[in-house]
Amino acid sequence: MFKVTASEIRDLLIAFIFISLSFSILYSGRNVSALQAIFPVVMIGLGLGFVLHELGHKFASMHYGYWAEFKLWPAGLIFALVSSFFGFVFAAPGAVYTYSGNYLDDKTNGVISLAGPVVNIILALVFLIIATLVYKQAFYNSTMQFIFIVCSLGFSTNSYLAVFNLVPIWNLDGSKVIRWNIIIWLVAIAIAGIMTYLSMTVGVENIVRILIGF
Repeated sequence: MFKVTASEIRDLLIAFIFISLSFSILYSGRNVSALQAIFPVVMIGLGLGFVLHELGHKFASMHYGYWAEFKLWPAGLIFALVSSFFGFVFAAPGAVYTYSGNYLDDKTNGVISLAGPVVNIILALVFLIIATLVYKQAFYNSTMQFIFIVCSLGFSTNSYLAVFNLVPIWNLDGSKVIRWNIIIWLVAIAIAGIMTYLSMTVGVENIVRILIGF
């Protein structure tokens, strides 16, 4: 049975605010006016991805019959904020802890760890599809323009969250996925990496224009 505790909701909310603020600082270039304007956009595009990433781990853990709970990592909050002033975001404000009661085999641990980045990849593609659908209307409709901006940022940030978490170091998801199956890890990080690279070099609007032949 899926259950979220009060402390888990509190920790997710705090992490959600900090990670959204960190990316807002990064994208605003530390300009206060720009920060105020972009913060709500980031909260939708990125914040949704962060929460669903963690819930992806939780659902996967509970699928195997294990209790899982998101817990805040206070140092991670500071790392996220500080790193945003240096051109990137260390996006690890907390993690879902799986309580198996015994040894967690590599496959189970790998699948649970992969669930979060896969959620981000899927969500990024959903954002890209929506951005493509509303692009032409965004030229003359302010609501559609806002949706396009949210979806553009949602594609970029969710792609980044996926590739960041798939890096096989420390306690990130990638270290557990690669221990389980290096081929699956390579495919996942390649997809996330290409998406991130395209969003940073080609740009989401140009990707959309290519897709619709505009």
